[in-house]
Amino acid sequence: MSVKIGISPIAWQNDDLPDLTAAYTMEQALSEARDIGYTGVERGRRMPQDTEGLRKYLNEYDIALCGGWCSGNLLVNDVATEKAAIQEQVEQFAALGAPCLVYAECSNTVQGDQGTPVNNRPKLSRDDVHGYAAKLSEIAKWMTDKGLPLAYHHHMGAFIEDQQDIDWLMEASSPEVTLLYDTGHLVFGGGDLLGTLDKWGDRIHHVHYKDLRANIASQARAENWSFLDAVIAGAFTVPGDAEGSIDFAAVTEKLAKMDYAGWIVVEAEQDPAKVAPYEASKLGYETIRDLCTRYGLTVEA
Repeated sequence: MSVKIGISPIAWQNDDLPDLTAAYTMEQALSEARDIGYTGVERGRRMPQDTEGLRKYLNEYDIALCGGWCSGNLLVNDVATEKAAIQEQVEQFAALGAPCLVYAECSNTVQGDQGTPVNNRPKLSRDDVHGYAAKLSEIAKWMTDKGLPLAYHHHMGAFIEDQQDIDWLMEASSPEVTLLYDTGHLVFGGGDLLGTLDKWGDRIHHVHYKDLRANIASQARAENWSFLDAVIAGAFTVPGDAEGSIDFAAVTEKLAKMDYAGWIVVEAEQDPAKVAPYEASKLGYETIRDLCTRYGLTVEA
């Protein structure tokens, strides 16, 4: 099976913490990512927002659109309102051949609130998650008809964060609701790294390889840091970093056995004053490439 290796530009251009990456440009991000060997990039806010402008922009760097974030508000919107809110992005991503839309509920998340501890994130009941899953299934079916899969992003600070949340969402949603499997958020959130692959492997459509500095994540929990403060302190890093804690060899081996054929995307936001984006991103790429080779996954150039 073959995979493609992409990257989020967040190491160079952090949309949630723009002051952190003020010394870097999106143009530098794309140029350096392509130089390293990445063939895709997820959309950032500082890229052109119109479809043809974005197409031309990405073509200049010979790099594909390999997904991108969508802030959902389905908990507070009815299905028709939510469709109208995201329709432009759905149609753009479909037109540009993106593999999916990375969808996450943001109406009640604390992930972007630097004044709220990540431990204070919302937690819904099973019935409430099941009700949400029914609405999400309608959105996913509508998107699938437009040629663009919905990949749901479990995320720190959100109501789909831990293993129980993920299981409740997946068990109650239709097959059109696929899962973005994010290693860093899964482990930070207390999820089962390999068990999630075993249980929901047939629903995983998109993958983020993000490593976790376990000591910093533990400190963030113990001292009630916000999610953004944990990021600034260095909770996340790239695969291959000796300070990381996630067994990417085991993950890659399982993906190979699952015949995974899609994108593996590096997304590791860090303070560039502490960790240079180019060097970190190069380490992440080379680590993934070597693991894929070891376990029989062909990397498309």
